[in-house]
Amino acid sequence: MANTTENTINEQPDAGFGSAAFDKRYAVRDVQAGVITATMAIPLSIGIAMMSDYPIQVGLATVAFASFIGFLFAWFRPGNFIGAPGIAAGLAPILAMGVATFGIQNMAFIIFLTATFQALIWKFNWQRYLLQAVPSYLVEGLLAGIGLKIALKFLPFLWMLPVGMATPESFWSDARVQVVALSVVGAILFIVLFQFFKDTKPALPYFGLIIFGLIAAQFFDLKMLQVEDVDINLGLPIPEFDSALMWIYAIFFALMLAVVDVIEQVMSNAAIEKIDPLKRPCNSNNSLLSIWVSNMGSSFFGGMTNLDGLAKSSTNRLAGAYTKLSVLVIGLLITFFVFNVHYLDYLPYFALSIIMVFVGLKMVLGVLHTAKYGPYAMLLATLCGLLVFKVGIFEGLIITLVIHAMIYYVIFKKIECQPTGLIVRQYFQKFKEDEKEIN
Repeated sequence: MANTTENTINEQPDAGFGSAAFDKRYAVRDVQAGVITATMAIPLSIGIAMMSDYPIQVGLATVAFASFIGFLFAWFRPGNFIGAPGIAAGLAPILAMGVATFGIQNMAFIIFLTATFQALIWKFNWQRYLLQAVPSYLVEGLLAGIGLKIALKFLPFLWMLPVGMATPESFWSDARVQVVALSVVGAILFIVLFQFFKDTKPALPYFGLIIFGLIAAQFFDLKMLQVEDVDINLGLPIPEFDSALMWIYAIFFALMLAVVDVIEQVMSNAAIEKIDPLKRPCNSNNSLLSIWVSNMGSSFFGGMTNLDGLAKSSTNRLAGAYTKLSVLVIGLLITFFVFNVHYLDYLPYFALSIIMVFVGLKMVLGVLHTAKYGPYAMLLATLCGLLVFKVGIFEGLIITLVIHAMIYYVIFKKIECQPTGLIVRQYFQKFKEDEKEIN
């Protein structure tokens, strides 16, 4: 019995200062995990930056900066122990909408404003109210709609011809068949590797697909990634809006971006806590501190928003991570490519597209998770996803919430004859109870 107790104690990290950021017993595992997770995070981050209409170099710089901030805060305000920060696929279409609406020159201020709202949410611990107002099953629906946008955005790259090649008279030219065949083989390779190694070596499918793409590019004429080398300079995020209406829209847009970012982080933390190898509890408010500081900092060099994504965090865990030292390694490796973007030009588009279509479809299938809340929640989440895809991200979510509120009101007002005030209180209380049941 004494030996068992001793082993249990030895498996726990030191409770004192710095245990979340570094533990010498796990240093080798953390370094290895960081290298493996970075292998997966680089092509994923490239695809998300493209989907967001941001320069790829800026997207990678955001991931590197967020990783350094995440490691720094793990020393004294740890939110989670193995979460890997980065730009989120779920926010990509929202950022693209922002770029189209405000222009890339104003996005730094939008990110600054987003971080400001997140700082307020962190300061007053308001995320608990957000989760009551927007239940998690609707967030799954929101992400499903966004995932469909991502999948359809990158799908054409699976048969796209190289830049400069003359457009063939027939769609099914020899060059097109060649690219499609490589895409099919690459997709099969990726799915097979993912199926066999998702629970043991999750980065292997990404690594295998990239190697396959690099080899294929040596023998076939393919459309290759073209990474623009942009100047990343520090500067104040000063907006250039030409009307008061644009200011109002910017405030509401940043608020929406902040809310979605916060809810995704809280949901990710709940999942990260479950996969933590030592079952250490997460502190979502500390995680929010890290991401709003990262977002605030990235706004000063024109960066994007970030959060601890579940895909990267799961990879980090399965690769052997125990502390945030792995995140520091991720940041260092990605920093290398920020300053050496020419090495990324060897990546063929079809390989990157397979990854992003796969990510998008996984987000779409995520709506199936809402079945655990019951058929009504699943139906509402599906409706939310379709509306997000069809009419827009913000509009789709608002319409779904209004429909949900109207249904709830009609049921309790017309059938049970309850007063309006009681219905409103029960409406928000129901969300709180749903979250408790699932947790």
